[in-house]
Amino acid sequence: MGLAGLSGCSSSQPILTTGPVAEDPVGVPRRPAGFSQVERARKLERAGDLDGALKMFERAIEFNPELTIAYLGAGDIYRKRGDYVSAEQQYARAAEIEPRNFDAQYLHGLTLQLLDRLAEAIRAYLRALAIRPNNLEANLNIATAYLQIGEPRQALVYGLRAVRIDGANGPARANLGAIYAALGQHEAAVAEYQQAAELMELTPELLLNLADSLSRTGRHEEAMSTLDQVIRIKPNAIAYERLGAAAFRMRDYETAQESFELALDLDPNHYPALNGLAVCRLNAYLWSGETDTMSKDEAVRLLRRSLQIEPNQPRIIELLRRYN
Repeated sequence: MGLAGLSGCSSSQPILTTGPVAEDPVGVPRRPAGFSQVERARKLERAGDLDGALKMFERAIEFNPELTIAYLGAGDIYRKRGDYVSAEQQYARAAEIEPRNFDAQYLHGLTLQLLDRLAEAIRAYLRALAIRPNNLEANLNIATAYLQIGEPRQALVYGLRAVRIDGANGPARANLGAIYAALGQHEAAVAEYQQAAELMELTPELLLNLADSLSRTGRHEEAMSTLDQVIRIKPNAIAYERLGAAAFRMRDYETAQESFELALDLDPNHYPALNGLAVCRLNAYLWSGETDTMSKDEAVRLLRRSLQIEPNQPRIIELLRRYN
């Protein structure tokens, strides 16, 4: 699935006493050194002055290089700006200073995942989960990370836990559906996608996933109906190609060819649609008693073009050899 469920948590937290602590004249511990700069940074951040807030967090770090909350504050600003490299550096330092700080470990994992450093992200999420095993976002995101590296069985453990934590959470249901689909358990995937559709705003991605699993369970009419919904929301080449594939399986070859052509109108390089249209043209050639050589020639041209876009298609290579 797409990153179904990446979400940031707030770094707001009780005052941390990591690092040098100033004391008043009678020896009563006060706030850690640099915390007044953190307070000023928070005010600037709330006022929308992110540059000023960032400078103030950095000043707090100069006063107290062990002040976890200052690194988290700076990391949050970098993350909101989309500067994930700088955010990761800030969160990594916070996690190093205070290994038992959940926010530091979780947000470090999040930025690593956003940077596509997935193995490192998983390790950070595991450290976060060792602190809070039942945190929804950490379970959701580590499941997504395992899916991204092609480990759906590992993802299943955390996907199931996320749903147990909050069964009414749409992204958690959608994520579990994607895990089941990756495992080839499409009946279970359909059930999760359908529950997700009742709990969250319908998105093209969710509906495409649902349609794919419906089709793989032989429920082609339902798949076509779902794909029609996608096209109404946001017409795109993927939806038209999958609609064509479902129509082809239903032996509605006219709709199949039309759908493949519409997909290619939107994206001329969408090679699955090129393959689908090629198969339609090969069918026309075979149904003509192999006299419609124009259809065969067009099919060969489409298959060659598909392989230029994506060479790693063994079945298409074999098809081209047979009819070339």
